[in-house]
Amino acid sequence: MNDFIDSFSTTEQNKDFPKGTMNRNIRDVLGHLHHWHLMFLNWYEVGMKGENPHIPAKGYNWRTLPDLNKKIYERYKDMGLDEIREKFKTSHTEVMNLVAGHSNKELFERKYYGWTGNNAMGAYIIGVLSSHYDWAHKLIKKGKK
Repeated sequence: MNDFIDSFSTTEQNKDFPKGTMNRNIRDVLGHLHHWHLMFLNWYEVGMKGENPHIPAKGYNWRTLPDLNKKIYERYKDMGLDEIREKFKTSHTEVMNLVAGHSNKELFERKYYGWTGNNAMGAYIIGVLSSHYDWAHKLIKKGKK
């Protein structure tokens, strides 16, 4: 993701996308990704204590994601691109380190951990990493056309 962002000039990195999306620029997209990393890390921490984490977040469910994503947008919209890039890098590394500490069975066997419900922990990880990065890449690419 960082290499893709670095392929744009500093001016382009800071330029807003055309109207029509809530995430109006690269900073907004990285803030969104960073916050989802943090949410996953919280789910993991709470779940591994044997408790049930609030997934996706306390007071929200999968049907109310637009409201949650708006709250995330509001939280990071005034942060500078350099600052959010550093936060994104750090939270990405934390998730990757967590992944590296687990076997394939722990990651991909459904119901291996009680806190994941009927899912495998890997399904959540894919959601906050590769699937989300694919969304981000497409949004940034479209916004920079």
